[in-house]
Amino acid sequence: MSSTEKKSAVITFKAEGKMLEELNAIPNRSEFIRAALLNALSETCPLCGGAGFLNAKQRQHWENFTKMHTVRHCRKCDALTFECREVKEKTPGGGHRHKEECCS
Repeated sequence: MSSTEKKSAVITFKAEGKMLEELNAIPNRSEFIRAALLNALSETCPLCGGAGFLNAKQRQHWENFTKMHTVRHCRKCDALTFECREVKEKTPGGGHRHKEECCS
């Protein structure tokens, strides 16, 4: 198989109750599921990698991060964003850096 040919496989999963009812109401379930998965994969949390939870080391880094940042709503688009509590060092481009917090 050449590198330009796409590999494919059938993947199955169990759906019950309300999820099954709603999936059955969708005209093209396969296309819907493919699009939903592609969207979810492109929007994966950079910290947990899509696991939905943080391991002990990730939790430690997150706790260090939240000591220097707070979550707030953007005034322009109302999306959640991070805001620095305190700037440690200005950079030439107008940005800033924080003192590196290493894991122990």
